[in-house]
Amino acid sequence: MVKGGVPEAIDLAREDERERVLAILAAVRSTAPDEWDLMALLRRYPRADGTYAKSQLLGAYRRLVEEGALAPNATIERRLRGRPVRTISGVAPVAVLTEPYPCPGDCIFCPDQAGAPKSYLDGEPGVLRAIQNRYDPFQQTHARIKALEAIGHPTDKIELLVLGGTWSCYPPEYQSTFLKRCFDAMNDSEACNLDDALARNESAPHRNVGLVIETRPDEINPDEILRLRRQGVTKVQLGVQSLEDRILELNRRGHKVEDTRQAIRLLRLGGLKVVVHWMPNLYGATLASDMADFETLFDDPALRPDELKIYPTALLQGTELYGLWESGDYQPYSEEALIELLIQCKERVPAYCRINRVMRDIPADYIVAGTTRSNLRQMVQQRMGRRGISCACIRCREVRGAQGIDTDALRLEVVRYITDATEELFMQYVTPEDKLAGFLRLSLPLQPRESLPIPEIRSAAMVRELHVYGPAQGLGKRRQGVQHRGLGTQLLEAAADRARAAGFASLAVIAAVGTRPYYRERGFVYGDLYPVQRLHGNA
Repeated sequence: MVKGGVPEAIDLAREDERERVLAILAAVRSTAPDEWDLMALLRRYPRADGTYAKSQLLGAYRRLVEEGALAPNATIERRLRGRPVRTISGVAPVAVLTEPYPCPGDCIFCPDQAGAPKSYLDGEPGVLRAIQNRYDPFQQTHARIKALEAIGHPTDKIELLVLGGTWSCYPPEYQSTFLKRCFDAMNDSEACNLDDALARNESAPHRNVGLVIETRPDEINPDEILRLRRQGVTKVQLGVQSLEDRILELNRRGHKVEDTRQAIRLLRLGGLKVVVHWMPNLYGATLASDMADFETLFDDPALRPDELKIYPTALLQGTELYGLWESGDYQPYSEEALIELLIQCKERVPAYCRINRVMRDIPADYIVAGTTRSNLRQMVQQRMGRRGISCACIRCREVRGAQGIDTDALRLEVVRYITDATEELFMQYVTPEDKLAGFLRLSLPLQPRESLPIPEIRSAAMVRELHVYGPAQGLGKRRQGVQHRGLGTQLLEAAADRARAAGFASLAVIAAVGTRPYYRERGFVYGDLYPVQRLHGNA
């Protein structure tokens, strides 16, 4: 049975269950790597009521080790643990969805399904989890944390992703209550208000190291930046979709390219990380125009996002775009054409950007025409590999394993680029094999931030992101890998040196509430919204 999205623990008090589990674990340990197939193994040990989940076997193994009935075994732990990619970036992602609420957009490609937030479908995994938990923010957060723990992932460092549409359009009271309840779940305690919940998270069992919301470019203004920071937000996903006003108008997106430029400028000045959603194959676009559009993302100094989600337009029944397809006025790209487009895109991504996705997580049976491949990224990567082509994005270069990292061999490289409001320094530690072990984004404003109502950062240099890669380590743990080896401190010191040399008197950090103690230990003093460090030697 399953409770709260997590399978129930195996009853080891039952002799038949205990013997079966011990036999399975022995086989897990002894099976040769080239013969490893968990499902085939489980078929050799049938149960009357189905089969075991990985999380159940992992939990049983750990209880048996605690009892002294089994010796710890790294092979069993590794083979039964959930996919390490979930926490390979150093944190455990927890996605929660807001309940359905009207959106100001009228996009022709966007589904509007009853019971799901605008643009989402009830068959998507995240939506299914939200529906299962009745969109309750506490239950969603709690259930997801427990599910990650059940498959062996540390959950003391959480990146909370609040999805479900245009966050900025939800009523302020709903936003505060929603976030408070998410933090209550991370804190394992109930706060009296959002500010109290944020403060409690500094010493909580599940500390928030990143808070992400999604919104539209035309909803971002100086007051919204201030409000997002008061909520603890550190990263914003922007539904940009296209960088051509003609395409935006044809698809009734409801905003212009200049809105996108203004939004990214304000977000960057506020220190927030910027994730752009970009959609090839919109109505009116061509392969050539999409390629030009993608190049604009990094050629235009007002854009140059930190992260990117590529969402090829999905043709869904019930949308206006579906009617255009039926009439012959719209045609999805073939799978072959889309793969070739994505290869060209990945070839052009700079080292400071991370491609998070190349396909949205929509079940294949919802898509009427066009590619339905959930492994599109893998197909693109494989074809690039056969051609000897590599992608320089962060995700393709980040350290993926805990073994064999010689921190003494790492070298510090700096990628410098200019935006319309800042000088950006992407400071990265790379291995001799050019793998990314950690990085820091240092933002140096070209002019004081007069456009933002936040005096404490008006003339400060800004650390917009600090990240050390490798599988997630528990807070304070010093296991194998690149986390907790001082790379973060070294990057902060290097950033302070660069900011001081550029004439800045202070260095601010956009810090999630759970990381405040980390920065406090390194000489930062928490102000109203940002930890700030005085740079000695400058007036």
